[in-house]
Amino acid sequence: MTDWTEKYRPTTLSEVRGNNKARDQLQEWAETWDDHRESVIVHGSPGVGKTSAAHALAGDMGWPVMELNASDSRGADVIEKIAGEAAKSGTLTAGESGRRLVILDEADNFHGNADYGGSREVTRVVKDANQPIVLVANEFYDMSQSLRNACETIEFRDVSKRSIVPVLRDICRREGVEFEEEALEKIAESTSGDLRSAVNDLQAVAEEAERLTVDDVVTSERDTTEGIFDFLDELIKEKDAEGALRASYDVDETPDDLLNWIEDNVPKDYAGAELADAYEFLSNADRWLGRVRATQDYSYWRYATDNMTAGVAASRRGDKGGWTRYGPPSYWSKLGRTKGTRNTRDAIAERIAEREGASVATVRREILPFLSAMTHHCKNRDLTVRMAAAYDLDESEVSFITGSGKDTNKVQSIVEDAAERTAELAVEHSGDAFFEAERSSGDAAEASGTDDGDDDESQQTLAASGAEDDGERSGAEGGDDAAAVDEPDDDQSGLSDFM
Repeated sequence: MTDWTEKYRPTTLSEVRGNNKARDQLQEWAETWDDHRESVIVHGSPGVGKTSAAHALAGDMGWPVMELNASDSRGADVIEKIAGEAAKSGTLTAGESGRRLVILDEADNFHGNADYGGSREVTRVVKDANQPIVLVANEFYDMSQSLRNACETIEFRDVSKRSIVPVLRDICRREGVEFEEEALEKIAESTSGDLRSAVNDLQAVAEEAERLTVDDVVTSERDTTEGIFDFLDELIKEKDAEGALRASYDVDETPDDLLNWIEDNVPKDYAGAELADAYEFLSNADRWLGRVRATQDYSYWRYATDNMTAGVAASRRGDKGGWTRYGPPSYWSKLGRTKGTRNTRDAIAERIAEREGASVATVRREILPFLSAMTHHCKNRDLTVRMAAAYDLDESEVSFITGSGKDTNKVQSIVEDAAERTAELAVEHSGDAFFEAERSSGDAAEASGTDDGDDDESQQTLAASGAEDDGERSGAEGGDDAAAVDEPDDDQSGLSDFM
């Protein structure tokens, strides 16, 4: 049977359900693209119609589509394709207006490609694009701030029940499926605003029943998911290796989160050798998850799940009776407490990475500890000022690196001195721009025939000073002292500014 989500995908924006405001914003963005030439980020929960709306927009505008997926390959491959398509204009393969639409799906996954410069390069591409680009993302704030700032943003909200039910009703009528209205409402309620999941659930139930009833929907939902606390009880106390693995299929948790749950609660029932064996399997699972993050190859998830479920269950020695109070991972509360600090760290790391041409991971791992050690408590004041000027750091950021309080006079004076240094360098690096302007004015006056005695006198003075300068230069070239003194080039960026 044909997949109903594809069969009934909207072909025009008018068919997109549940996000009328976002749909109109997307249409306005496309119709005025020649005026603003900005890319757009379409973000929202999975299944609410973001990618479908982008394709429907292309159909309405008569634009051919080039669709890419940030998770399908390495960042460099995707970026090269985006850059190639975005740089084209007015070719035979374009639409009537000489445009094509570049759709980058799962664009929020470029935050995982920071080591390959993915996010930074995509930002550069969307700023210079000659073609409209739609970036589709589930997690808006997983994208870098520079990329978010470079694009217009449109949010697609969860589709309401009253918008989902008419879609399901229309599909049933087209497919010749008899139904109870309450059954459609039950499906709409259970999918929590995910229209795609609602259509999938409808198709799954309709294949098994001649007439769709509420009982059919409830039966299909029964035992499809299992609570995390029930699963932990089965994994740690009851199931064998195979049973624990199969039980994990019904748990609505990602492998990363599931690992955190198991890691935190296993010590409440395991001890000694069995706990050591369980942690060995958990460490293996963590290695596989690390490989997923490094390669974006999600097929490795199966090996992580095998280790953290079957492996932990196999480590059990003896029966585990009684009731145990399991709780959420302490790691999550730690993340909540350190969120502000981590945001500050990442903001600094992104700025340094962009300035130095390094990866964000390298900056966090190597450069930031190096800067922190050199400027600890601002003891090397001149070096701290140079650092703050080089990377445009504010009080909180200087405080983060040096370990000094951001409200102290010391940190505030360093930031002020850094701002003055930046202003001085801006003037110093302007070169002879002002003098060139004066020469141009003088040349214009000479061309217009307005020379007077003062001009002759000025030319004689300039000629004399020029001859004097030539004499000094020739003397300096012949002397040994000039060769021994090599003035530093102040027009350097990054670490070299204060190293």
